[in-house]
Amino acid sequence: MATLIAPKDFSPIEDAENIKKACLGWGTDEMAILSVLGHRNSFQRKLIRIAYEEIYQEDLITQLQSELSGEFERAVCLWTSDSADRDAMIGYEALQKATPDYRALVEISCSKSPEDLLAMKRAYRFRYKHSLEEDVASHTTGHIRKLLVGVISAYRYEGPEINEKTANLEAEILHDDIHGDGITYNHDELIRVLTTRSKTQLKATLNRYKDIYGTSFTKDLSGIPVNEYLATLRMGIRCIRDPKKYYAKVLRCAINAEITDETALSRVIVTRAEKDLMDIKQLYLTRNNISLEDAISQHTYGDYKTFLLALLGN
Repeated sequence: MATLIAPKDFSPIEDAENIKKACLGWGTDEMAILSVLGHRNSFQRKLIRIAYEEIYQEDLITQLQSELSGEFERAVCLWTSDSADRDAMIGYEALQKATPDYRALVEISCSKSPEDLLAMKRAYRFRYKHSLEEDVASHTTGHIRKLLVGVISAYRYEGPEINEKTANLEAEILHDDIHGDGITYNHDELIRVLTTRSKTQLKATLNRYKDIYGTSFTKDLSGIPVNEYLATLRMGIRCIRDPKKYYAKVLRCAINAEITDETALSRVIVTRAEKDLMDIKQLYLTRNNISLEDAISQHTYGDYKTFLLALLGN
């Protein structure tokens, strides 16, 4: 369930005019911008962008980038973009870091429907003039490259059908991969299973693994010395198997970091506010004994905090 609260009746022209007024004069009226964009759904935001460009012959997001700053600016611009373009920007940003942000790449590839993933890759190609797969391959090496290119290239079947025989066989394959001679846990077969099976089939395989071996596959992986490939592999499995639980954990880690990870915090709230953030909030409260709103209020400040709380339904 979404957390965003948006009005049923609104005027995109009036909203565009109010945003423009907020950008005029000596200082930007951030609260006026917040009061509009923080309470509009994706369809309404699209109409506002169209109206703004028609009235002022300017791109709204370019205007926001020139008026706002810091993580507040980044979060507002991601929110105002359409979802495919937003995910393309998240993917590009993840690859520009000295060490790529594998978590962000996992999220934009493993949490989406096949059609949404395809739309994101098209947006990426249009914006950056090359493919996301190409860029991921050029910024990674070894098995982590095979894993990330695999999940990003995937066009998974979405139906409910499960093949029990396949689930049994592939549960054994996963087990053999991480318990074979010399702990050879990065075999291509493991990556094949994770990157090609439907999410329903993969969940059946993981359930069968636990039934046969008495422990979860991710827990078995945690007993092996950690490296970037294994950490990313666990992220992908958790994101596919239970995305709400996964995102609740990402939020906890972002908020409880020595310095709040505002990039991850923004990414989760902006991308889930119109989807399942209400459920993620409830999980967060259950697991951390503090509401997500209170945690954000304690660890963020100013307009950025106000914006995140608006997307949370405040």
